[in-house]
Amino acid sequence: MSTPENLLNSAEPVKIAVTGAAGNIAYSLLWRIAAGEVYGPNQPVQLNLLEIEQAEQAARGVAMELLDSAFPLVTDIKVTSEPREAFEDVSAAFLVGAQPRKKGMERADLLTANGAIFTEQGAALNDVARRTVRVLVVGNPANTNALIASSNAPDLAPQQFNALMRLDHNRTVSQLSAKLGIPVADFAQIAVWGNHSASQFPDISYATAQGKNVAELVDATWVQDYLIPTVAKRGAEIIEVRGSSSAASAASASIDHMRDWIHGIEDPAAWRTAGIYSDGSYGIEEGLFVGLPTRAVGGAWEVVTGLDVTDAQQERIQASVDELKAERDMVADLLK
Repeated sequence: MSTPENLLNSAEPVKIAVTGAAGNIAYSLLWRIAAGEVYGPNQPVQLNLLEIEQAEQAARGVAMELLDSAFPLVTDIKVTSEPREAFEDVSAAFLVGAQPRKKGMERADLLTANGAIFTEQGAALNDVARRTVRVLVVGNPANTNALIASSNAPDLAPQQFNALMRLDHNRTVSQLSAKLGIPVADFAQIAVWGNHSASQFPDISYATAQGKNVAELVDATWVQDYLIPTVAKRGAEIIEVRGSSSAASAASASIDHMRDWIHGIEDPAAWRTAGIYSDGSYGIEEGLFVGLPTRAVGGAWEVVTGLDVTDAQQERIQASVDELKAERDMVADLLK
């Protein structure tokens, strides 16, 4: 799905919706959108901020701060508690608003709490958003929330919905950079398979850095015993240390994801992990939203195909896919 030329770097403002606008993630996200980090430094934007009624006044305070920042690209800021008003004619939507995961909370609790939110928002996007809208689900459990939202937007293609797994990708790169003393920009062909949960599989089997095979630069025991569990459980660790879930890093990853999705990446080795609608690649059941190695080409994500996947890799991938299937079954009554 390509971005219409008349909406990219044009005088007409692009409308962007951000839900959970009074929350911590949005507080980091909105300033970077306003600075042009998504659509580019020459593209005017209108920001539509969606919050629940109880937090709408706080969102208005956020809007005041955005106005006080005097961003040249921001043409208008709207604050509302009505999804259809927030999503009217938007070209991009960041679905951030969700009950955050708290210490001791299980994923099933999140699914119950957040399912209704994404049902309503999917239906609203279906009714009033641009037909080319890109929707990034950030609120957790992101993969299954993307499934709920997409299934309630029958007039939009499921490929127009993504779940945020770029944070897991960035965490993998960061850990490798710290271990090897190599700049993060030098890493390529990294993948994180599966669900944005502890079952995910950060995979460096194909990774390169400065022309070298990364798997040959690190000990296999370190990968199995440190890298994979550290990345997979990083969110829980941050909750334990910080007392709340990842915010600024989630916002940064959201910017990375949407920018690449819109503009694409020329380097074919520049893989990105995106939680996308499965097309059956690598034996993964079609219709789930799964983290896969992708390339951003022509305004769309393309799965990196033809990778040699070992039995050990497939076992890890399948374990995470099975979790996604179990989550899907838990919310079956919300799917259309």
